[in-house]
Parts: sequence; structure tokens; C-alpha cells
Amino acid sequence: MKLVNVSDDELIARYIKGEESALKSLILRHEKKVFSYILMSVKNRELAEDIFQDTFIRVINTLKSGTYKSEGKFVSWVMRIANNLKIDYFRKQQRLPMYEPIGEVDVFDMIDSTDPSAEQKMIMEQIYEDVQNLVQYLPPEQREVLVMRIYHDISFKDIAEKTGVSINTALGRMRYALINLRKLVSERKVILC
Repeated sequence: MKLVNVSDDELIARYIKGEESALKSLILRHEKKVFSYILMSVKNRELAEDIFQDTFIRVINTLKSGTYKSEGKFVSWVMRIANNLKIDYFRKQQRLPMYEPIGEVDVFDMIDSTDPSAEQKMIMEQIYEDVQNLVQYLPPEQREVLVMRIYHDISFKDIAEKTGVSINTALGRMRYALINLRKLVSERKVILC
């Protein structure tokens, strides 16, 4: 039976029921988009292939475990997994020793390393985007205080005046906003370091 006109959700349901060809169709349907995205980011074909494989291993494990929740497009979820694996790879690379000093003079000591690398920039951009997305889930009063304080660097005194509440209320809203953000980070398994 041809599975070309079958939706992603239907293919997932069929795969969960044991129809292996449904998974194959799902992978074939999205492999070019996912692989191209990874390759464009890492600029290394072998690494892209590894991350691509790891992505679909995670997809398969999640589908088999029954923990997949259809909250929008399947391909967006897969891209998110690929993106997180790519970021994890770059984070691991940063933790590994990259060179050995040569003699008493270390060439790397002479390089100004205050500018973040391309990988560090990419990781920071992803973290910033993840946090911004999570902020949208906060209650409006908490979100308002957090945005004013963090994104606009407004003092709590000025926040209290602008929102018509006491400083203690503004501080309390900020505290609860941070508590709720931590919960969201934990629930959605967002990596922030």
C-alpha cells in the first residue's frame, strides 16, 4: 500500500502498531530537509550523517516508548531533536582539550580569545531563542516584570511605578517568573549550558 498521501500522524500511529514501512516512509519524507539543515550547520558530511542517525534513533526510541506527543508538526519536532544533538556535539567539543602546549611558549596564549567562536555564538543564540519561547508561557504579570527587568534593564523601582504595584510585588512576580521558567526548562528538557 502506498503511504505517500498518508499524514505524518497516521504514519506514526501505524509504526507504533508495528508497521515498519510507515517509519521508512516517514524518514524518506523528511530526510532531505533534516539532513540539509544539519549539514548546513555543521559543514561536515560525516558529522552530519552521525547527527542525522542519532536524531532518528531518538525519534524511534521516543515513538517506541510511547512518550511522543503530537504537538504540531512532526518534522518540527525532528528538527528540534537534530538541533539539540548538534548543540550537544559542539558543547562536548568545547570541553575537550584541543591542543598541547609546545615548549615554554604557547602560541594559543598569544591569541585574544575574548570573541566567542562560531559554535559558541550558535549555542548562545539557541539558548536565547529557547528562553524567549519559554517566557511566552509565563503568566502575563510575571512575563511583564521579567521582560522589563531582563530585556530592558529597568530597575524594580521603575517597574513598580510602571505597573502600579509595590516594589515587593514586582520582586515577587520576578521571583515566581524565574521559578516558573526553571520548571518550564525542566519539563521541556531545554539545555541551557
